[in-house]
Amino acid sequence: MQNFFFSFILVVYLLTLLGNGIIVCIVKWDKRLHTPMYIFLGNFAFLEIWYISSTIPNMLVNILSETKTISFTGCFLQFYFFFSLGTTECFFLSVMAYDRYLAICRPLHYPSIMTGKLCVILVCVCWVSGFLCYPVPIVLISQLPFCGPNIIDHFVCDPGPLFALACIPAPSTELICYTFNSLIIFGPFLSILGSYTLVLRAVLRVPSGAGRTKAFSTCGSHLMVVSLFYGTLMVMYVSPTSGNPTGMQKIITLVYSAVTPLLNPLIYSLRNKDMKDALKKWLEHHE
Repeated sequence: MQNFFFSFILVVYLLTLLGNGIIVCIVKWDKRLHTPMYIFLGNFAFLEIWYISSTIPNMLVNILSETKTISFTGCFLQFYFFFSLGTTECFFLSVMAYDRYLAICRPLHYPSIMTGKLCVILVCVCWVSGFLCYPVPIVLISQLPFCGPNIIDHFVCDPGPLFALACIPAPSTELICYTFNSLIIFGPFLSILGSYTLVLRAVLRVPSGAGRTKAFSTCGSHLMVVSLFYGTLMVMYVSPTSGNPTGMQKIITLVYSAVTPLLNPLIYSLRNKDMKDALKKWLEHHE
């Protein structure tokens, strides 16, 4: 089975790099896509490349390796980058929802509110704040005594399996980490929910059926990505992981760490006319 898993995960990884890489190139190449919506999408695709790269290469090495080891420092570095990039993704999804809210609910004010300067500020805030969130939980967990057997029953360095390896129970550290995870997940999620509630209310007031369809199709792809990413994330991290069987934890982690980054470019490009037109032109230009 290991050869099958290696081949499957390698194909998923390469397709994810290809799909998201194409989106980054198209957004950079086509000047018509130099608008806030596509700048956010380009950054999101770039983020997905690094997000999947924080876990999958190491996973592939471990599938083929006999020892399947990771150093203490390497484990916590993976923990930091995996969770920081995941947090940045939460923030980007929230900002993209706010952008759609402005475009649909306040179309006349949109150009004056979502200026190039604000767009750059929001992008920088997402990247910087995502990487500033996790040092505290990582320091707290790394201070726990690990006296063996140091076998992580997972394919990523995740808080649940790390707490299981600690020699002493650490209920206060676990509570801090789960509270922290809940705030990071629910904060952006409630913001997305608020944005789309207002969008839905505005769309239902649109008199023409065609106008409603256009507005829904604009947001449909984003909502699909949000549902897939947040659905798996909440199952995994909002409730303590002891409530989920180990096998289920691995499947859920695989969905949001590998499958979601693969599906995102397909969802965005197949449901978006501008992206499809830009892709056709890009392919014609490179023939």
